Amino acid sequence: MDKELKSIFALFSEEKPVSFEVISTGRSETDFREAVIVTAESGSKLVLKLTDNDFTFPDKIKMWQRTVLEYRALGCYCPLICTDKNGGFPRVQYKGHCCVAYAEEFALYPAAEKRETDFADYSEDKGYMRDAWLMTAKIAAKHFDYTGYPSGYCLFETFCPSDKTDEVLENALEWKKLTDALPERSRSQAERIWQLWQENRAALEPIYKRLPASVFQADLNPTNVLVDENRHFKGLIDFNLCGRDVFLNYLIREIGDDNPAKELEKIRNTLALVSGHYKFSELEKDTVLMLFRCLKPLWRPYKLKEAEGDESKISALLNETEHYLTADIDLASCMTERRNVPCG
Repeated sequence: MDKELKSIFALFSEEKPVSFEVISTGRSETDFREAVIVTAESGSKLVLKLTDNDFTFPDKIKMWQRTVLEYRALGCYCPLICTDKNGGFPRVQYKGHCCVAYAEEFALYPAAEKRETDFADYSEDKGYMRDAWLMTAKIAAKHFDYTGYPSGYCLFETFCPSDKTDEVLENALEWKKLTDALPERSRSQAERIWQLWQENRAALEPIYKRLPASVFQADLNPTNVLVDENRHFKGLIDFNLCGRDVFLNYLIREIGDDNPAKELEKIRNTLALVSGHYKFSELEKDTVLMLFRCLKPLWRPYKLKEAEGDESKISALLNETEHYLTADIDLASCMTERRNVPCG
């Protein structure tokens, strides 16, 4: 049995471990993360989290702990985040990394992906995603302000020290780089699109700082949403992207689809759904289209890569992008409480 893991587990528990199940969750060479499910001699389980990156440190983990408690207070089951036996989050040596170590209770329910449920439609007005969004709306309505740490979806600021920009701008800059290499006949339209996007973003920034915010789990995906045997929503796990965020930004960013028309429909339906538990302000209604235009039109630069050399596809993508930057899309009417009425 792994000696490193045995010594780390001993920092958190007096029990004797009998097995370790290691799950790698890191995303890059500079983001080392492993979750280790430890089964003790008594049959109890504890999940060790071992992390070496620039966005995980004790003060932030304390913020995650607080957020877990806030979700639980509103009826959303989340496994508690645990300190070591000394009440802290120690630094440990593990696989050549100097890791921050913390622990979580083993979840009482499985993740949605293990139930093989359909996670494709975030805006479905039934099932576990409907309830997950209603819970998120309750969190938004609390307007929590106990942390300055932004969520992983942050806009106009960076999530961690290694980030050069927010993720939206990062994708937009990649889009710009790809369009700069397009044939001359396409570049004039691409330049027009880029100018529209920059102007909208610049106009949004001072308004954005006034939009209502709260503190969110910030990663609604099928590995993190917990369901029971009947596929009913029970709770959430994995708070490592958790932080302060503007509710509208979080909602629009969280909802995605490769088909922009379907994506827009999902956003509309989810705005309508959550308005039953969250009262959108007039400022939010006035700003939602501007925010949509900032977040979505340049979000998929990979589509330009896939269309390389195909002028008709490139033209269609540019036309689609310009449409979503200029069309008078009605989102505000979906943000008024009148449930069970389709928003289209």
